[in-house]
Amino acid sequence: MTGQIITSLDAMGGDAGPELVIPGADIALTRRPDLRFRLFGEEAKVRPLLDRYPRVRDASVFEHCDVSVAMTDKPSQALRRGRWRSSMWRSIEAVKKGDAGFAVSAGNTGALMAMAKFCLQSVEGVERPAIAAVWPTLRGESIVLDCGASIGADARQLFDFAIMGGAMARSLFDIPRPTIGLLNIGVEEQKGLEEIRSAGQLLRDANLPTLEYAGFVEGDDIGKGTVDVVVTEGFAGNIALKTAEGTARQIGTYLRAAMSRTLMARVGYFFARAAFARLREKMDPRRSNGGVFLGLNGIVIKSHGGTDPEGFASAIEIGYSMVRNELIPKINRDLAFHTEAREEAGDKIAQAGGM
Repeated sequence: MTGQIITSLDAMGGDAGPELVIPGADIALTRRPDLRFRLFGEEAKVRPLLDRYPRVRDASVFEHCDVSVAMTDKPSQALRRGRWRSSMWRSIEAVKKGDAGFAVSAGNTGALMAMAKFCLQSVEGVERPAIAAVWPTLRGESIVLDCGASIGADARQLFDFAIMGGAMARSLFDIPRPTIGLLNIGVEEQKGLEEIRSAGQLLRDANLPTLEYAGFVEGDDIGKGTVDVVVTEGFAGNIALKTAEGTARQIGTYLRAAMSRTLMARVGYFFARAAFARLREKMDPRRSNGGVFLGLNGIVIKSHGGTDPEGFASAIEIGYSMVRNELIPKINRDLAFHTEAREEAGDKIAQAGGM
């Protein structure tokens, strides 16, 4: 795909709203000059910032919205009050209309997922969307899903997550046949919840040509990069994501304290500062900020609400890569290609009484 990539931005999302979104868009534009923006938000709050960031202003079309979704709104409240009118809804609607290639919001996750499902609809045959995150590992990067779109998942849904995660890995990492692992409390076949064991059996029996099922993986395998795609349900996935982010910040705090404790430590840091800079870059949670909503007829990226402009720029760049690498067509092709295998999986679940 060539030419400009247009993203629609919910300018009011996140803890800081436009103070996060506009500077983040400016950073992303520096790295990706072919980006263009459709901005949705409250004019009185957005216009002054656009005047401070003229490059973003000149690369954008701005549309005023009367309603902004609060971080405390319940999904049902957000839909009732903000459907058709809010900056969040209209940023998603721009994707549906074809006015933007993807949408990014740092707003309320539950509201964003509810609006995205209502506006874009799920891909045919997909029962439940998932949030996929790009995860730094010792081997490079991997994909983890679901990271919190919903709690719980049955064997058929985990099977679909594997297909969608595999398509994303092929799109982002250019891996012909990515390896897939199911997150579990052990690698032995008899361990774990029945849904996970059943999903493993379905993936093993299907022997899908577009992915290689590697069996169960444990929590420490995520950081090792044991597999290219880690599949789990949203409760465990969200806890894993937040734990990893918190651990990265904790280690960073320990290192800063240790390096400033004594004169010799400060001297040692001076000589090793290049190595510490590389470590800080690897551990920076902003690098992987941005969860992709998979299973919808369009690309929506969820940025952390409390990130900074650098982190928001990373979320924009994830969406940019998704569009450049034609993620949605690849997922749809994979799902269609595996229709027979997915139907057989559904039949097995039905015959087993839901597994």
